[in-house]
Amino acid sequence: MTIRPTRRAAAAFLLAGCAALTALTAALPVQAQTSTPSTAKSTAIVERDATVNGVKLHYLIAGSGDATPIVLLHGYTQTSRMWRPLMPRLAGAGPVIAVDLRGAGGSGKPDLPGEKKLLAQDIHALTQQLGYRKVRIVGHDIGLMVAYAYAAQYPDEVEKIVLMDAFLPGVGDWTKVWLLRDLWHFHFYGEVPEKLVAGRERTYFEHFWNDFAADRTKSIPEADRKAYTASYAQPGGMHAGFGYFKAFEQDAKDFEAMSRTKLTMPMMVLTGEKASGEFLIGQARLVATQVDGRIVKGSGHWIMEESPEFTMNALVEFLK
Repeated sequence: MTIRPTRRAAAAFLLAGCAALTALTAALPVQAQTSTPSTAKSTAIVERDATVNGVKLHYLIAGSGDATPIVLLHGYTQTSRMWRPLMPRLAGAGPVIAVDLRGAGGSGKPDLPGEKKLLAQDIHALTQQLGYRKVRIVGHDIGLMVAYAYAAQYPDEVEKIVLMDAFLPGVGDWTKVWLLRDLWHFHFYGEVPEKLVAGRERTYFEHFWNDFAADRTKSIPEADRKAYTASYAQPGGMHAGFGYFKAFEQDAKDFEAMSRTKLTMPMMVLTGEKASGEFLIGQARLVATQVDGRIVKGSGHWIMEESPEFTMNALVEFLK
């Protein structure tokens, strides 16, 4: 005879508890109910292609939002792959785009000049096609030359610029670098070099990856070496790569003219202590009015790989 009242009491108790829980949940702040998948999606790196100036450009993109996008440009022997460790750290500051330069990676390899002024026009056409009117731009090695050419041609469309370890043809005493005997590769291009390197791309690239590092064990990782070698070994890849060096004399003429008008946007220069050192910083001060020069202690040319935390922290700090 007592069972029915007990069941009714229990049911009433449960209903009251559910009502209280519902009321408590509704009273919680909205942010406490927000999950995190959207953040994970915003830092995912997506691969895309676009055709600009009659050339296919392959690029990686991460992040979103209305902030000024960050454009990342790789150097010789590498592709946009070099920026993958950095992209998620920058994605919270807006869209991040890492582009394979014409002739490299997944981009087209037309038999066209490797002049940095023209490569910069490719990148500008891409940013315009994507709907971006201003950018923050970063370049390493050959990429810094393209980044400078971009800023010099479109100064009102660049908020910040970063140059990372190499030099600017045509600026100051640039021939002291260009004509260094140890840097023979600047003059190694043409039909015979292409035939000599064909099938031996890895051997040729080891010169760069090992000899330009302060410590070759901290240079380009093995997985990246394999990927870069396969990329440049594609038909037309080495021809395009040699073309970057072949164009230096024309680049020098272009940059000498561009440097007569100094850049006024903030510029950061990152150089390896055992590589460009003060030289690139000195060149930067000849072409820009706001230069933050930083030397990466103990590092050679491959500062992203040899000193990743210092380099990436500096980039995040400056670009954000």
